[in-house]
Amino acid sequence: MTIMKNKMNFDLQRFSDTGYLKDNLQGFVPKPIAADIIADIVRGSSVMRLSTVQPMTSETQKFPVMTAGPGAYWVGETERIKTSVAEWIFPELVAKKIAVIVPCSREKLEDTTINVFGVVRPYIAEAFYKAIDSACLFGTNSPFAKNIFGVASAAGNVIAEETNPKLDLDISDVMALVENGGLDVNGFVAGYDLKNSLRKLRDGNGNQLYVTGVDSSTLYSQPIEFSRNGAWDKTKARAIAGDWKYSIIGIRDQIQYETLREATLQSVTMSDGKPLSLAENDMVAIKVTMRLGFLPVKENAFAALKPKA
Repeated sequence: MTIMKNKMNFDLQRFSDTGYLKDNLQGFVPKPIAADIIADIVRGSSVMRLSTVQPMTSETQKFPVMTAGPGAYWVGETERIKTSVAEWIFPELVAKKIAVIVPCSREKLEDTTINVFGVVRPYIAEAFYKAIDSACLFGTNSPFAKNIFGVASAAGNVIAEETNPKLDLDISDVMALVENGGLDVNGFVAGYDLKNSLRKLRDGNGNQLYVTGVDSSTLYSQPIEFSRNGAWDKTKARAIAGDWKYSIIGIRDQIQYETLREATLQSVTMSDGKPLSLAENDMVAIKVTMRLGFLPVKENAFAALKPKA
């Protein structure tokens, strides 16, 4: 029975990959394209590039996170070796659904499913990674209980810009807030406008401290992700520093789709100001959904530089 079930699943997947969209109006995105979409999302998402990303095999899943390692001891020749236990926490991630609707011409119904998704793939990925960064960084339209800026604020790990005479000193103080908890900053996320501020930094002799093209991807020898996908809220923060192994994202590997043929898309406005009617405009739309979980498991692992008042 198990063999027959697995064979049936394989045949259905193969049919979906090679069949026409009109004959496969809903189902799972073909596996090669689904893998490419997830890879594109990770490349486009600042949070996912820095965080610990794990596969999820169920809607809820616990992940082991070591918060303190085992200790080592000096011992004499005949002394008993002491033992210590590593400290672990087991945060539970709950997968939440994220969705996007991509309108396209009705002629796409005559194309194979895999070819259709090859065309709409970049639009799906862009919509997803923008929504993921907005939710995980600032809690914008988020289904998750926590976000990175929110936990930094709750921990009191916030420095106001111009606390010091120079920006690099402000950023150093932000790093110190994480380090005071015994953690190390291993990456930054910042708004794209911070690039110009960094380029203007000078030492006492007027020499540029931050040279574009030489050190434009690191700050204090740690990677920096400049958010340019529209997810950054510059009213809340100029930069966020963190020990990003304590930001966990879980991904379900299956991406589902449904083809819409008669709907009116309220989120898409035509030139006349009216919402897009698929039937009136001889179009279809593909609704794509995936599931992922997110949790910052240590609140004091993150700190933010907020804009000056």
